[in-house]
Amino acid sequence: MKMTPGEAKKRIESLRKAIDHHNYLYHSLDTPEISDEVYDSLFEELRLLEEAYPKYASLVSPTVRVGGKVLEKFEKVSHTHRQWSFDDVFDVKDLYKWDKRVRKLARENGFRDEDIEYTCELKIDGLKTVLTYKDSEFVTGATRGDGRIGENVTQNIKTIKNIPLRLSESVDAVVVGEIWMPKKELGRINVERTARGLSVFANVRNAGAGSIRQLDPKVTASRRLRSFIYDIEDLVGEKIDTQYRELARLKELGFNVNPHVVLCTTIDKVQKYYDVWASKKTKEDYEIDGIVVKVNSRAIQSALGYTGKSPRWGVAYKFPAEQVTTVVEDITLQIGRTGVLTPVAHLRPVRVAGSLVSRATLHNEDEIARLDVRIGDTVIIQKAGDVIPDIVRVLTDLRTGKEKQFIFPTHIPECGGDGAIERVPGQAAWRCVNKDSTAQQKRRLIHFASKKAFYIEGLGPKVVDALVDANLISSFDDFFTITFGDLLALPRFAEISAKKLLSAIDKARYVTLPRFIFSLSIPQVGEETARDVAEHYLSIEKVATASVEDLQQIDGVGEVVAREIVGWFDGVKNKKLVDRLREHVTIEAMKKKTSAGVFAGKTFVLTGSLPSFSRDVAKAEIVKRGGEVTSSVSAKTSYVVAGESPGSKFDKAVSLGVPVLGEEEFVKLLK
Repeated sequence: MKMTPGEAKKRIESLRKAIDHHNYLYHSLDTPEISDEVYDSLFEELRLLEEAYPKYASLVSPTVRVGGKVLEKFEKVSHTHRQWSFDDVFDVKDLYKWDKRVRKLARENGFRDEDIEYTCELKIDGLKTVLTYKDSEFVTGATRGDGRIGENVTQNIKTIKNIPLRLSESVDAVVVGEIWMPKKELGRINVERTARGLSVFANVRNAGAGSIRQLDPKVTASRRLRSFIYDIEDLVGEKIDTQYRELARLKELGFNVNPHVVLCTTIDKVQKYYDVWASKKTKEDYEIDGIVVKVNSRAIQSALGYTGKSPRWGVAYKFPAEQVTTVVEDITLQIGRTGVLTPVAHLRPVRVAGSLVSRATLHNEDEIARLDVRIGDTVIIQKAGDVIPDIVRVLTDLRTGKEKQFIFPTHIPECGGDGAIERVPGQAAWRCVNKDSTAQQKRRLIHFASKKAFYIEGLGPKVVDALVDANLISSFDDFFTITFGDLLALPRFAEISAKKLLSAIDKARYVTLPRFIFSLSIPQVGEETARDVAEHYLSIEKVATASVEDLQQIDGVGEVVAREIVGWFDGVKNKKLVDRLREHVTIEAMKKKTSAGVFAGKTFVLTGSLPSFSRDVAKAEIVKRGGEVTSSVSAKTSYVVAGESPGSKFDKAVSLGVPVLGEEEFVKLLK
């Protein structure tokens, strides 16, 4: 029948509402009220109406789930909230240690043991995704990425039928969840791929992650992905006081929430929940690789805060790693960038945890002795979250007498010089006596260009090897003298790829002090130590002239690390290297923390958004005046600066009697 535009608009809106409702019943609650045929009929009517009245098209209509246009590449998205990863524990002993740390920190922040309870959720083996809604409508879907920047996969997310395109209430929200592929779906896809002569997917996680990162949304739509949403990063105008209530609120808004969540008042009950699911994890149509344990109280979560990598208030309790047997065909030594030699077992290829592996780390000489592993042994290997698996045990019953013990050699030609190696005093590690072999230098050059150091895109191991073999680079500073002609002379380099690499090198000429220190491959100095040292000294000149005693004043820097830093900068070659590097790069100045100033001795906590300040600017203004900014509120906090939509830190400040400043009061204090 013919409709007026007004009638068509009303019909389209009612159809969308009805289809969204039935999508939720079918895909989230598994309680359909209508047959597939009836659903298809409603869907087809909506599609035809939208086609006839294109001015009423909507980006959140159910019809967009079939997939949009093919993309050339994914755009980058900056997350409004940093995305963290939980630390892992693998046995009950580590779980109880974690519980003990939680309770200790909670007591230090004024809470009682009886205030602590845990929300336990299943750890779904999928792909973490961040979803943003404005005025109830789905706006953006992004991958986790590096925790700060992810990829925009909005069009692909729209194809997942149990992710609502419109929430049940008119709210602004940012939520986090897991995208996963049903096991049955993996089976169906692999049957189709086999019939077409294509390789099959190893596991649902790889298949799901690959599906969500398709440039053609229609491919994603054909994979029938699903989701579980488990966290609210932001719900404008609302403060939710517990993780358990947060899950209930997500369900109210129309999200699919995993039903197997429990609230545990003791760590013993957490262990019981773990034991139950360790025995029945295979019965669900999604992969479960452990449980996630979170402190239930938001106030306690806020007090516990974060380490440099993970929240202190949550942990992933992993199920026992999948184990398989294979044969050790050889043991070799791998040279690292600092000259340390790592023994590696070369295995008869075997599939474990969905991946085909042919190597396992043996860590050091003492580990080889502890395991008594020999060339030719049948061994049990497992993957426990690492890329390279571990050897768990040798099956000595299967020895034939032909197995060979591995003896550390006295010389390795790859070490350079006469090839001599030595055991590091007081450690289980062996290292090259010569510190300048080609193998070590290549490793150091690769590290220098890596993501956490100078981050020169396109300078991977193969390119570095080619540059070294062509005698174009031998030192870090050589990267910045490479020319267009140099690159064109290398295999696989054309005009476009050469220009891209030179552009990436130019971008890397500006670097922070922590990254600069980390890039130098100083023994014992990782990313965290580099940042701590940089924040203490603020300039490379001061780091280079620091004493062992002074370095040990930095929290986390012991005598061994301090001596390595001093020893590195005492080397004449290294001093010249730093000087040459500084001719090519600019080390960004760090903000100086002054002990003098009007805020000297004062501690601030920032919560909520300040209209006139970004969080970083507000922090910089406080530090400039001698104050300190911390992440958690305690009785020792001097001020809490509360902007719009303050979180639980505001509540805790009130309960502890800590002065709370609004933006106007904060500005007056700055003046």
